[in-house]
Amino acid sequence: MNSLTLILCSLLYLALLFVIADRAERRGLKSSPKRSVVSNPYVYALSLAVYCTAWTFYGSVGKAASTGVEFMSAYVGPTLMAPLWWILLRKMIRICKQQNITSIADFISARYGKSRELGVLVTLFCVVGIIPYISIQIKAIAGSFATLSGQSAATAKPFFLGDQAFLITLVLALFAILFGTRKLEATERHEGLVATIAFESLVKLVAFVAVGIFVSFSLFNGPADIFRQAAKVPALSSEYSFGPGHSSGDWFWQCLLSGLAVLFLPRQFQVAVVENGDEKHLNKAMWLFPLYMFLISLFVLPMAFGGQLLLGNHTNTDEYVLSLPLQHGQLGLAVLAYLGGFSAAASMIIVETTALSVMISNNLIMPLLVTIPRWQRQRRIRPGAFVLNIRRLSILLLLLFAYSYYREVSNRLSLVSVGMISFAAVAQFAPAIIGGLFWKRGSKEGARLGLLAGSGIWLYTLIIPTLVPAILPPSLLTDGPFGLSLLTPQSLFGLHQYDPISHSAFWSLFINTSLYVWGSLRSPQSAIDANQAVLFVDVFDLNRARQNPVVWKGTALLTDVQGLLATFFGPPQADHVVGRYIRRHRIDANQPYADPRLVAHAERLLAGAVGAASARILVASVAKEEPITANEVIQILKSSQALMVANKELTRQSAELKQLTGQLSEANELLKTADQQKDDFLSTVSHEIRTPITSIRALIEILHDEPDLDIDTRQRFLSTITKESERLTRLINQILELERIQSGREPLDLALVSLAEIVRDSVETVRPLATDKQLIIVTEIPESPISIMVNPDRLMQVMINLVSNAVKFSPAGGEPIRVRVDRSQHSCRVQVTDQGMGIAPAYLELIFEKFYRAQTNETVMPKGSGLGLTISRKLIELYQGKLLVDSEPGKGSTFTFHLPLLINNSVGKDNQTPYLS
Repeated sequence: MNSLTLILCSLLYLALLFVIADRAERRGLKSSPKRSVVSNPYVYALSLAVYCTAWTFYGSVGKAASTGVEFMSAYVGPTLMAPLWWILLRKMIRICKQQNITSIADFISARYGKSRELGVLVTLFCVVGIIPYISIQIKAIAGSFATLSGQSAATAKPFFLGDQAFLITLVLALFAILFGTRKLEATERHEGLVATIAFESLVKLVAFVAVGIFVSFSLFNGPADIFRQAAKVPALSSEYSFGPGHSSGDWFWQCLLSGLAVLFLPRQFQVAVVENGDEKHLNKAMWLFPLYMFLISLFVLPMAFGGQLLLGNHTNTDEYVLSLPLQHGQLGLAVLAYLGGFSAAASMIIVETTALSVMISNNLIMPLLVTIPRWQRQRRIRPGAFVLNIRRLSILLLLLFAYSYYREVSNRLSLVSVGMISFAAVAQFAPAIIGGLFWKRGSKEGARLGLLAGSGIWLYTLIIPTLVPAILPPSLLTDGPFGLSLLTPQSLFGLHQYDPISHSAFWSLFINTSLYVWGSLRSPQSAIDANQAVLFVDVFDLNRARQNPVVWKGTALLTDVQGLLATFFGPPQADHVVGRYIRRHRIDANQPYADPRLVAHAERLLAGAVGAASARILVASVAKEEPITANEVIQILKSSQALMVANKELTRQSAELKQLTGQLSEANELLKTADQQKDDFLSTVSHEIRTPITSIRALIEILHDEPDLDIDTRQRFLSTITKESERLTRLINQILELERIQSGREPLDLALVSLAEIVRDSVETVRPLATDKQLIIVTEIPESPISIMVNPDRLMQVMINLVSNAVKFSPAGGEPIRVRVDRSQHSCRVQVTDQGMGIAPAYLELIFEKFYRAQTNETVMPKGSGLGLTISRKLIELYQGKLLVDSEPGKGSTFTFHLPLLINNSVGKDNQTPYLS
């Protein structure tokens, strides 16, 4: 066939693919998600068939021609794995949707504390492991083109423009860029890409089955006739069963590698997880995909044996699919077979390079750039376009590297042998991913050790041998390095009974898994590691997934968070996202600081565009975060779990006991309120603790970095550190005290005391503060004794808090502060009145909430923890009393508490005569 005609057919076919992709994209934009072309379980199942590449289309026949039924391991492994998808793949899909994960590198990175190091490691390993696989797709297209056009595929051609394979590489790079890099947010479905892959899966299936039917029923009298004739040839009859060269161990390991590859190859992760529109599509995919595997493998053996019988050793076995119809005058069928093989190779290249380009941009380039201050200052100059350009350049470079590998290495090897090398590479992700999905103890250190060791053994046992004898001496494979036979790459530690692929799989996965478990058990988990472990392992617990209490903790201005989103997604989209989130969660839009849940949501959105590691760095650039310890996280999670268990139990009982519906509903609401209050309390505590810790840390860093500071400055810094440490200690003590009071563990230690003495001692304690502000404190205490049964230290604590607050909120040199004590028949009353700023009616109850502090103006926040009034009210209530406030803005405030008189004191006229001091 004329080369120009074949090129025209190829370009027309690519143009058809582009039209299909464009139509699918346009329909996706106009229709609701449910009416989208790709929101279809059949399209989803067909897209998974991107697993069947040129290796499957051409190489399986070549493999069967040389090893018989052993080729089936590539089909049996995924088929056996399919029933497990509902457990394994569905969990991966749910996690990725909730955390905006964009690639397998991002998945592993996010699971283990959003580790940038793991993201880099997985990305580099994917690139190294998949480039050989891409190279055989180029080899398959170039070889089929040469076969169909009558050229010699073995003829060496110069690089670049003189080589048709190079031109094919450039064309495929162009179409991969057009298909895969239209959208910044990699978690958005590439509807055109998925539709195209599904169509190509149909084309390669129809083409392969058509050639199989032609060979079986036109060149022979059915498959049975082919097998009968093959049985008469001794060289072919041995391929019907496992012989000396076909061990059951090889079969097992190759099935295992194939089953793992259908999940962990970057392209499979892209179509099966990232592009998934509805996890319910797995219900049909779990039987449609194995059916596809069965149909496309049905005629492999007939074509392999038919090719051996008709063509012998005069034709490359990988080319039987094309050569059989071509040499028997079926040019149209040969062109269909060529397009089927072209579809198999092109779909793999497009999806694989798209997935790898996202990994490169999100895990290699962006985490590096966002840590550069200069780039951070200039990132507002269209960073979204910059990210897309990185992905486009990555696709081009990946294909150029694959082309170079094809020229230097894979051109000498069979399609299947190179494909299985890549399968063994991605299998190294299995311990970290499967362990991370079901074992909370799995840690970053374990994943790192396992991946490094597994990838190192893979590289040594599979890649190094391909460089013999082109680069390395043949003695390496026979005698081992430096004559150490135990280190021979293909019989490591004396293991001889496996073929090279199975041998590498055994050692790499054994050591990878062992180090993963050992490293996880010996290394402690950080707070974020523990949090991510729970989010992954317990992802199907909807309550925890939606109300997980361990979120981002710190402070960030709302405008900064919104500006960060606008940088990557544009101001309109950022305003829409923030506004919708605020309305949905009923967040106060007027507060200057962003709600922690909004910050976490923004980080997830950014993760979809630039990856989890880069998103974390970007959020950190506009926020101040204080992590909590792993033990605190674990305790919080246990508490949350206990609440949810109780909630579920209440819900179950309400269904069984209808007469208690009202009570159970009320209890359920209390549990939800307690859970929300716990979340708010944690967020506020982390914020309150962050301030003194940040100050202390900053001063210590200055003292450490500036040893030549003068003695006065050093003393001033040390004094500030001491004060901030004392402030932190007071805050922690108050938190613990409040917890004891609320839990009922606060000891009463009651004693009969004089109320007048407590009031006078409290006033004298606070008087120096008043003197500093030029304020006078006037006390009005009756002469007759008032005895009450309380804890004197606790009541004095309440008095000091109320009087010191009055001093704090009174203007310097202002009106006197009055403290008045009186009593009635059954109770006594203490009032503290100031003429300060006052409190608006809307905030009269809020001031008794934990951590609430009245502001003296719009920007200045007074000192204090915000727990004083909360503790005071709780203490008064502990003694059967009440603490109230009466205030008017600009006219001051009066705080009043009542306590019962436990001793029958006579009430007389003297009670109305105050003792002035």
